[in-house]
Amino acid sequence: MKFVDEATIKVISGNGGNGCASLRRAANLPKGGPDGGDGGKGGDVIFRGSSRLMSLYDFRLKRKYAAKNGQAGMGRDRYGRAAEDLIVDLPVGTLVFGITENEDGSTSEELIADLTGDGTEIVVCQGGKGGRGNLHFKSSVNRTPRYAEPGFPGEEKHIRLELKILADVGLLGLPSAGKSTFIAQVSAARPKIAAYPFTTLVPNLGVIENEHFQRLVIADIPGLIEGAHEGRGLGIQFLKHVERTRFLVHILAAEDVNRDNPVDGYAMLNQELTEYNEEMAEKPQIKVINKIDTLTEEDLADLKAKVAASGETVFFISALTGEGVDALLAEMWKQLEVMNQAEAAEQTD
Repeated sequence: MKFVDEATIKVISGNGGNGCASLRRAANLPKGGPDGGDGGKGGDVIFRGSSRLMSLYDFRLKRKYAAKNGQAGMGRDRYGRAAEDLIVDLPVGTLVFGITENEDGSTSEELIADLTGDGTEIVVCQGGKGGRGNLHFKSSVNRTPRYAEPGFPGEEKHIRLELKILADVGLLGLPSAGKSTFIAQVSAARPKIAAYPFTTLVPNLGVIENEHFQRLVIADIPGLIEGAHEGRGLGIQFLKHVERTRFLVHILAAEDVNRDNPVDGYAMLNQELTEYNEEMAEKPQIKVINKIDTLTEEDLADLKAKVAASGETVFFISALTGEGVDALLAEMWKQLEVMNQAEAAEQTD
């Protein structure tokens, strides 16, 4: 399925059913009165977060979602049946914006919901109430009212959906840094891999599970280049997906490393993060140099010595052969545990 992270749709809740204006007729009831039942409530439109969905592609194909109307009331005090709610599943991480048309013809948006959890629900459009039947309008001065209340209309809204992937780890790196190879090495994800830039055109998710049945969700963010915050390369289209990750694994390919100052290569993409959103640049990072299988033993030893002299902690791996990957994964699990403990402490304060 094609990855789509934005869509605009229209949602309509159901109208309430009309109340019934009915008068009782029976041989044994010469003074029969009103017996019209109420109309049923119209269906709500409910958005629900679902971890099974990874794209908004379906919402580019179908752009209108309408709940059913409530049933009209009937005679003999019979109420109309309420309509079923329309539940629309969206990927976890979807932002829901309501679009309003202003008097000057422009439009404005308001955030309605942020579906951050599997099963999280939000009523986007309330169904209309059913109209009251004529039995409600009987009085001492009007014993046989011949009118009933019409059902109330539902709501209609224009909605913009924006998906920002939720993951524990975001893989950050230049095109062809080996991020897709890494995610394929450590998880069941099978992204497209080739020896040319921008092989990955959509974010890929990989899930790792440890012996304690804990899960680590990794997002392979498509390759970024200098000027990404201004829209160059794949640019802002995918920078927004880094916002939802808890920490980053920043990968450099060995051939892109400055041999005189190996850690200098991390500065460019970090600057792009800062230009786009300073909070993103402050996320914890694990630095990695990949493709060490392409280096001679002498070159690798020299590179490690220069990194050690810089005082930085950098993990050396070959995502292709698996060398060094276990140590990197151990550090990723450690970072996840540190963040889980910190968040638990904040909740208890």
